[in-house]
Parts: sequence; C-alpha cells; structure tokens
Amino acid sequence: MVFSGFLLSRSAARMPMTRSAVFVLGLFASSFVTAQVQLPAPAPPVQPDSPSVISPSVPEGITIEDIRIEGLQRIEPGTVFSYLPVRIGEVLSATTAAEAVRALFATGFFQDVRIEIDGRVLVVLLEERPAIGAIEITGAKEFDAETLKKALGDAGLSEARIFDRAVLERAEQELKRQYLGRGKYDVQVQTTVSPLPRNRVAVSIAIDEGQDAKIKEIRIVGASAFSEKTLLDEFKLSTPTWMSWYTKSDQYSRQKLTGDLESLRSFYLNRGYLEFVIDSTQVSLSADRRDVFITLVVKEGEKFNFGEFQFVGDMLDQPDTFKALNTIKPGETFSNERLQEVLKSMTEKLGALGYAFGNVSPIPNSNRETKTVDFVLQVDPGRRVYVRRINISGNAKTRDEVIRREMRQFEASWYDSERIRISRNRIDRLGYFNAVEVDREAVPGTSDQVDVNVKVEERPLGSLTFGLGYSSSESVVLSGSISQQNFMGTGTNVSLEVNTSRVSQTFAIRHVDPYFTDDGISRSLDLYTRTFNADEIDSLADYKIVSTGFGARFGIPYTEEDRIFVGLAVENSKLSGDPEAENWTEFRNEFGNQATAVLASIGWSRDSRDSGLAPTSGRYQFANLDYGTPIGDLEYARLTYGDQFFYPLSKRVTLALNTEVGVGLGLFGKPYPAIKNFYAGGIGSIRGFSSSSVGPKSAITNDSIGGTKRVIFNTELLAPLPGMAQDRSIRVFTYLDAGTVWGEDDDVTLSDLRASAGVGLSWFSPVGPLKLSFGQPIKKKDGDETESFQFQIGSSF
Repeated sequence: MVFSGFLLSRSAARMPMTRSAVFVLGLFASSFVTAQVQLPAPAPPVQPDSPSVISPSVPEGITIEDIRIEGLQRIEPGTVFSYLPVRIGEVLSATTAAEAVRALFATGFFQDVRIEIDGRVLVVLLEERPAIGAIEITGAKEFDAETLKKALGDAGLSEARIFDRAVLERAEQELKRQYLGRGKYDVQVQTTVSPLPRNRVAVSIAIDEGQDAKIKEIRIVGASAFSEKTLLDEFKLSTPTWMSWYTKSDQYSRQKLTGDLESLRSFYLNRGYLEFVIDSTQVSLSADRRDVFITLVVKEGEKFNFGEFQFVGDMLDQPDTFKALNTIKPGETFSNERLQEVLKSMTEKLGALGYAFGNVSPIPNSNRETKTVDFVLQVDPGRRVYVRRINISGNAKTRDEVIRREMRQFEASWYDSERIRISRNRIDRLGYFNAVEVDREAVPGTSDQVDVNVKVEERPLGSLTFGLGYSSSESVVLSGSISQQNFMGTGTNVSLEVNTSRVSQTFAIRHVDPYFTDDGISRSLDLYTRTFNADEIDSLADYKIVSTGFGARFGIPYTEEDRIFVGLAVENSKLSGDPEAENWTEFRNEFGNQATAVLASIGWSRDSRDSGLAPTSGRYQFANLDYGTPIGDLEYARLTYGDQFFYPLSKRVTLALNTEVGVGLGLFGKPYPAIKNFYAGGIGSIRGFSSSSVGPKSAITNDSIGGTKRVIFNTELLAPLPGMAQDRSIRVFTYLDAGTVWGEDDDVTLSDLRASAGVGLSWFSPVGPLKLSFGQPIKKKDGDETESFQFQIGSSF
C-alpha cells in the first residue's frame, strides 16, 4: 500500500541535502516488520536486519535525478534525508537500495519502508510508527502516578516518543518488579493501546495492587549464642504487631531485608563473632500469595577478643599521637564498631593535618587457638592537599556571604578536616537550613588540590501569622506576628511581634545583625511593651505589670565557640491592681506604683552544638548578669546561668540535659524588686505543675509570689517521630524534671525540690518551637497545683 501523504518536487527534494539531523537515532530496529524493494523488474522482499539477503537485480546505468518521499505525517523530510544513504546523481543498485531500507528501519521511526523507481526518480514510501499521545496510569497507590511516569520515561516509554510494543512489554515487567520489591506479590498490570488522531496512540496502564503479603514467620537457624527474639529485635521487618498498620514492618521488601541482614552481621561482629556468616536466605510465599516466610541459616563461629596492635606506614613523624588514638585494650571483646571508631579517629587526624585522602587499613591476623585477633594498622597519608575552591549550592535566597563568613576552612590554604567540621556546625547553628552537607572532591588533573562543596537545604524563615489558640495556663490566646529570619538573605533577623491573651500582651520590635562588623561582632536592638495580668492565673495575686523598654546588646566573639555580651537597656514598669501579698506591699512602700531601671548587662556564651535546629551532640552554656544601676530607681543584681548538654545514645536517640540557676539580690540597702522575681512551674521549667505555681506562697493570700533563687533540672530522651526519621524538626521525648524556687530568707535545701515525669512532642513549627507534654508529678508538696497536659509555643528546650 502506498501512502499519498505529500509529494516533494525536484527542487524541494534537493533542499535537505545539508544532512542536518532533527531526530536522534532510534534504539530498536523492528526486525518483525517486512520491507520490500520494488524496481522495474519484480523483486523478492528484503529483510533489512538480515545481511545475508540477496538483493534483486537492478538495471545498469539508472542514475537518480530526483528523490521523492511519500507517507510522512509528523516526521520532517530533512530527517529522512539525513538518514538516507542515497544521493541525487548516484547510480542505484540493489545493494544501495537494501542499505537505504536498513538505514531507515534502524531509526525506529517507521513500521514499513518501500523503495520504488519512477523513471529516474527514486520514490521512498514510508509508514510511520505511531507516537505516544498520552499515558494514563490508574490504580496506583503504593507509588505516586507522576513518579511512575518518570520511571516509564527512563525506560523509553513517555509522551511524544515513538511507540514500541517491545518497550511497553519491558515497562510492564519493570512495574511488576518494582511492586514485587515492595511485597506486592498479587499485583496485576494490564496495558491497553488505543488509536488517536494524527497517527498517535494512547497508552493506558491499569494496576491492581491486590492485597499486601504479610510476614507470617521469620526464623533464624543456627543461632545459639543469642536467642532468636534478641536477634529479631535488630530487624525492621517483623511479624504483625499492634503498630504494623503504621510502621508497615510486616510488609516484606527486598530493601528492608537487605538492611536487616546487615544489622544482623553488625550485631555479631560487635560482640566478638569475627567469623559470622549468613549461609543462606530463603523467602517463600504461601499458595494464596498472602503470607511470606523468611528463613535465615547462619554460622556464628567462635568468639574472639582483641589482641595486639601494630602501627606501620608513614605516621608523619607523630607515632605517639596516632597510637594514643587507639583506645582499644588487648583482651577486650572484638567489636567492629570499636575498631571503626579508632580508624575514623586516625583518618580524621590525617585530615586535620591536610591529608584529605589519607587511609588507615586494618590487616587482621586471627589465632583460633587463643581466640584473639591481632591487627596491623597500615597508615597511608597520601599527598597533602590544599583547597582550591569552596563551592556553595542550594542557597536560592541566602547570599553566599552569609554562608562563607561562617567557614573556617579557607580557599588556597591547606585542607583541614577539623576546620571543615567546625564550619559545618557553624552554618547549621544559623538555623536557616533544614540540612547542611559538606564534602570534598578531588580536582581533575591534579594530585594536591581539592574543592570543598557546601550544599544547604533552605527552610521557610519568614512568617506572617494571625491565629486563635488555646493555652493550658492562659485559656484563649489571640496572637499575631510578622518575622523574617535571614532578612532578604542577608543573615539579619527582623521581627514584629503582637501577642494578646488574657495573661500576656506583647508588642515588640527586634532587629539582630550577627555580623554588625566584619569581625563578627553582633548587635541586637529591642523596643517593647509587655503587659502581664497576674490575676488571670489562679496561683498568682491580683495585679498587672506594664513594662516598656528599649535596649541594645553587642556580642563579641573571642574564640570559635565563645562570645561575650555587653548591653544597656532602659525599662519602665508600672504596677496596678491590689496585690495583698507582703512582697508587693514592700515594693510599693519602696518604689510606689512605678519604677524605672537603667540596666547594664554583661554575659558569656559557649556553643559547641552540632545544630541550632535539632542538636544531637555538643553543649550550650551561658551566663548573664543584669545590674540595675543607681541612675534608675531599681538597684539590684540578677545572675542567671544555663547549661544544655546533648549526647547521642544511638543514631536516633539523643540524651538532652538542661540546668538553669538564677540568683537575685538588692544592692546598697535596697530590696530586690518583686517584679524581677523568679518563678517555676509549667512547660518551660517543671512540667506537670501549673504555670508559675512552684515556690513561696503568700501568708495572706496563699498566692505564689516567686523568689530570689531558682534551680531547674531537665532530662529528656529525644527520638524522631516514627515514620519521620529524616525530619529533624519534629521529635518525641520522655522527660524527668526537677526544681524549685526559694525566697530571699529561705535556706537552700534539696528537700524542697519538686519533680515530675512524662512524655511529649517537640516541633519547630512555622509559628515557632512548639512543645506538648503529658506527665504527672512524682514529688510534690501540699498546696502545689498540678496540670497533666501542657503546651507552649516559644520554648527551645
């Protein structure tokens, strides 16, 4: 059949002779389609993919004067001419005709190719393969439809491409393979190809995922040193449990099993079983394909201890330094984890000396008779390298300068892994990024240069909020705020806070510039007015304090982790209401209903945390002294000290400890002002107790009056929310709190401490740090007010 398509004139046929290709060569030649070469004499069909086919006879001396192409619908004529090996002016033969057919078939664009001679005109008759006009996927739940389309595109099946049945069949098998890897053994994939106008087709893929196959049994054969239950506790896969609906741990997948096998190997290797091997892994299905049975056959071997260590290689004239990094003692039970820690310490030491690609190789020598394994640690520092360039990526909003000024590794200087670690932590402590990754890359063509690549993932930092909420201590809360950390990518923070509730109303403007000078001196400016309605809290007396102030504070760094703060502020406080407690009577007698304080402050902080968003290791300490100068009405000193410590118990669990101590005293014969008293109780201090309820009570009203001395202890075990291990902004925790407040004349005794325990959740939400807690007091005194459920926005510990 000859498609009329369109007819090219002689002059038009010569135009594509530039041989500029428009399409890329196809991948598959269709050997199952028959092509026929027709010359003046009858010719047998030619199979273009079969080089042994004999070409038909061609009359001698036929010179091609023109080439005409018929049957095209979508493909440009120039594309055909770019692949056609025959040119005007050439003499046509059966061989060249067969080569032309093969070449056009090889493009994959056509399902039928024929060549005919019309006088001295070569006629190429083509039937195009249909193009894929649309792909529709239905029934997919385990995978997102767009993700599946992308995977199909990678396999060669996507819209606008030439349709190939073989590619479609391979795509079906790939889809099934992906589902089988997720434990979907009952999956059915059905494809339908429907014609569309303009020689196109629509591909419909209907997926029936079927029922999930559940793990019915996991057996470990050959284990004697540990119980099967102990070993299965190391697995993510499990038989159905009450939490399986959420964790999906009872759904088999090849990836999960591979990870569990590695966990099992690590478990044995870390407990001395150097020769542990997994002989076989068998996964079988029940007849209805709904139950999965997993059987592991293991060989434990003998238990080994560490023997002697020998250090060889180039230790850069510091053998004692490297030997001191080995904390393993002969006779200890062999542990691959302990060995890797030593190797990592030695490698990091090489990196700190500029040897970025240094390597320490352990060479074991096991003795079956003594059940020990000796190691020769081969130290190979390689060549010392320097940093050619520091590349920063991922900072679409944040200026490069904001990140570069935190770098302690510099370009054109020797590589130092310790400085890179410090740089990474400083960038993360900015709080602007969800993730910070720093790696090194060798410069091609050199042996002594590396590039340092810093990749960040920005998180939303600006917020405009207006909301109605509920606080367990303040009931209905109406709040609104506008804030922008990292303002316009400059690294400065600007905020306008408006908060109104029955207890606390705030209007505050703040600007923080962490690099007020190029040397890293920070400056913060505050203008605020705050109203505290104590009569809205049952545990406090009936009074209201309105404080208005302005302050400036500067931070001066003197080490990588230490900073000194100095500041000056002016604050006016007005007292209204009728508090009957004795401390307020004393305040009114001394200052009346209004007092102004001119505060000078000095402080210190040290921050070695690995992250400002969700720390897992490191420490944050601070001390601050506020001094009410004689220029104002209030003359006092208020000292606060805090210490936060984070220690990783495992890859996911972090131990967090917090200590806060506060002391206040009046100066030069003046009493300590009651408006500066310390309070305790509530989610920001001792959870499980009502807000500000712990400590001295008024002998007249029995209201909490605060005190001049306070101590708080908080202990938390933090872990990712199940199913969200990669999200650092949300974690669950258990806690143990203790603390109290003492009055000015009270003796400090530990018997006055209150304590509580419970569980909770912390989340760095778009409107600020959020904490929820549920707990109960475990040590309290008569008259203490308790609350089981509490929440707060704005607390960072």
